[in-house]
Amino acid sequence: MATNNTPPKSPFKWVVLTVGTLVGVAHIGVLGHVLNATKIPVINFPQGDYSSYKVEATRDGYRIEYRANDPRVLQSEKSLQLDSAKKGLFGPKVEHRKEYRIDQYTMDGARNLGGGVDAEGKSAKDIECIVADAGARSQGAMAGTAISAGLIVPAVTSIPYVGWLASGWALLLGQKIGSNIGSEVGSAFNDC
Repeated sequence: MATNNTPPKSPFKWVVLTVGTLVGVAHIGVLGHVLNATKIPVINFPQGDYSSYKVEATRDGYRIEYRANDPRVLQSEKSLQLDSAKKGLFGPKVEHRKEYRIDQYTMDGARNLGGGVDAEGKSAKDIECIVADAGARSQGAMAGTAISAGLIVPAVTSIPYVGWLASGWALLLGQKIGSNIGSEVGSAFNDC
C-alpha cells in the first residue's frame, strides 16, 4: 500500500494570503488618493468681453478674484483749445476757449454723474431719499396747514380772549402733523 506523505493544506495560509492581498490593494488605493489630492483644482471661469480674474495658488490653498464686468466704468477724455482773434480794424473780438473734459460711462452707455459714495459716506440712493423726504415734508406741511386753516381755525377763533392764540396753535399743529404724514407717504412712494 502506498502512503501519501504530503501534509494537509491548512486554511490559515489562505486566510493570511487573502488578508495580505486586501491590505496591499487598500494601501495602493490610499496612496493614489493622497497623490491626487495634492493637485491644484482646475476652475473654468466664464469668459466674456469684460470679464477678468486673478488666481493665486499655493500648496496651502488658493485665492480667486473674479470680475464679470471689468472695467466697470469706461473713461473718455476730451480737450479743446481755441484762440482769440480780432476781426478787422473795428470788428468784434472773438474769444476762443480751452476746454478739458473727462467723462465716465457705464457699460450700457449711461454717463456717470458721481461716484458711489460722497465725502460723508452717503450713496446716491441715500441722497435721493433725503431730497425726496424734504420735498414730501414740505408738501405735507402745506397740506396740513391748509386743512387745519379750513376746518379747525374757524371753530377755534370764536373762543373768547384766546381764540387768536388757539388758532395759531392749530395751524402749527396741522403743519407738524402734515409734515410727518408727508414724510411717511414720501418714503413709501420712493422706496426709502
